[in-house]
Amino acid sequence: MTKRKQPPSGPADPMRGSLQDLLPDVVPLPPPNRAQAPKSRPAPIAAQRLRDEREVLNESLSDQDAWEAGFEAGDELNFLRPSLATTTLRKLRRGHWLIQRELDLHGLTVAEARPVLVAFLNSCLHDGARCVRIIHGKGLGSKNREPVLKRKVAVWLMQRDEILAFCQARRTEGGGGAVVVLLKGVKR
Repeated sequence: MTKRKQPPSGPADPMRGSLQDLLPDVVPLPPPNRAQAPKSRPAPIAAQRLRDEREVLNESLSDQDAWEAGFEAGDELNFLRPSLATTTLRKLRRGHWLIQRELDLHGLTVAEARPVLVAFLNSCLHDGARCVRIIHGKGLGSKNREPVLKRKVAVWLMQRDEILAFCQARRTEGGGGAVVVLLKGVKR
């Protein structure tokens, strides 16, 4: 153990006395009444950005009919981006791509189906799925027995840039009650 050296004890220097001894009439100030700030600040949360992104997701598929959706309720669904070859749609109809994911919208209203479809498509894009099937139903349980979701789904899909093509599913895959969708590939 090492001993600390103590200052030499000798005559006290009058200049080294405590301030209280030197100024007996002085009263010390009370401690400040201030809040102590935390030493580490929490990570900032971009709350407005999160709200904006949520709003964009909700509005990404509008209910407004696109001018391209000029088909009747009984027509077969077909769509191909203008920049793609017509062989792409032919391959999609013939089942060239393996269906990787599926979404069933049976029993949902238009208001319920839209956010479900948006979330499904975003999930597929995130996971890298290229070909998916969306079951919208034939409309047998709807008013006037018309397929309400069939037309809405087609319009919503046409509005998304990530959708390259879609067509009515083959008879064994749902026929007029389902659509097969080809999505853009994700570069990784």
